Amino acid sequence: MNLEITPPRALRGSTTVPGDKSISHRAAMLGALAEGETLIENFLMGADCLATIKCLAEMGVSFTGPDEKGRLTVHGRGPSALKEPGDVLDAGNSGTTMRLLLGILAGLPFFSVITGDASLRRRPMKRVTAPLSRMGARIWGRREASLAPLAVQGGALEGCSFSLPVASAQVKSALLLAGLLARGETRVVEPVPSRDHTERMLQFFGAEVFKEGTAVTIKGGQVLTGRRIVVPGDISSAAFLMVAAAVVPGSDVTIRGVGLNPTRDGIVDVLKAMGADLEITNRYRLANEPVGDIRVRHSRLRGVTVGGDMIPRLIDEIPVLAVAGALAEGELVVRDAAELKVKESNRIDTVVQELRKFGVEAEALPDGLRVRGGRPLTGASCASHGDHRIAMAMAVAGLAARSKTVIQDAGCIDVSFPGFTGILGSLRVE
Repeated sequence: MNLEITPPRALRGSTTVPGDKSISHRAAMLGALAEGETLIENFLMGADCLATIKCLAEMGVSFTGPDEKGRLTVHGRGPSALKEPGDVLDAGNSGTTMRLLLGILAGLPFFSVITGDASLRRRPMKRVTAPLSRMGARIWGRREASLAPLAVQGGALEGCSFSLPVASAQVKSALLLAGLLARGETRVVEPVPSRDHTERMLQFFGAEVFKEGTAVTIKGGQVLTGRRIVVPGDISSAAFLMVAAAVVPGSDVTIRGVGLNPTRDGIVDVLKAMGADLEITNRYRLANEPVGDIRVRHSRLRGVTVGGDMIPRLIDEIPVLAVAGALAEGELVVRDAAELKVKESNRIDTVVQELRKFGVEAEALPDGLRVRGGRPLTGASCASHGDHRIAMAMAVAGLAARSKTVIQDAGCIDVSFPGFTGILGSLRVE
């Protein structure tokens, strides 16, 4: 599917975005491990989260839904009710599904095999499989269990202490889930904090999780209890609308009910540093997560340098942040973001490659990128590279360009933001 974008006169109005992808994954997984029903509302109906449900169903978990409104009931019966899958588990394109499920599979006393699509089979898994092996899981796979397909013989795990060389919410989460099913304590220390949805949700389900600085500790054998969860809007999806409103002249857009987890809201701080007219109102909490409404109006942006502790707080938003840099005065520089190389695409290279098609001066750095702004954008024919965030970032660039833009193979957008084009259409002022 190709997506055509023409520049509007402005973007105006109020809208919502789909449920948070990270929280939706974790709600389904913890609901499967809990005892009793978990009702999830605003569950993200994207391909990645649906892959998680399918894998859990293969392990004997019973679900009702999800329905067209994103309501999903997980009929939890505790981890002992999960059974050996009769077929290979397919995580599709979802790194979160594969890495977090590896933590669960490692703690369950049966054999399983998990794989994914061609893109996921190229993504590194050793960072998860190596520490899980230290806990006692037996894991086999390509290149010494660094690439899927991966076979797991789980059970009889012993809690361990880990110091991660790179902050990673997925690795941390996999180890905490394994630790929940292990004997003793499991402790994970990161160099800087990564997103903490797993810790917050474990606590919401009744588990004791101890935090001290960048260290998180969990005791094994704790019983989770099913809960009602309302998933907040995904700030990673909202970021595309935030940048679009900031760069399209005359725009004024409010996005309601967006998750504002402090380990995820780096895009808010960086856009403000760039001079964006952005305000947050109506703050409240959902399922142990802070939430609010975000209003963004068009303004003149300036380039900034981003790196260090900020990167884990906006790693998924860097493609669209690069678009903001292309339309700002001066230069946007991103450092310390080598993790972008092992996403659905090498997002350093693909962002630079696609922005150049708009006439943007951009270059890849070993651990990030540099974008020089100040030039008008011309419409372009872009490739998505099968990456939902690249496709949407180029759509935002197209909104601010002087002529039509076409994004090829844009169906991948549904991975995280089903309804993206419809929401853009509802905000357009012609």
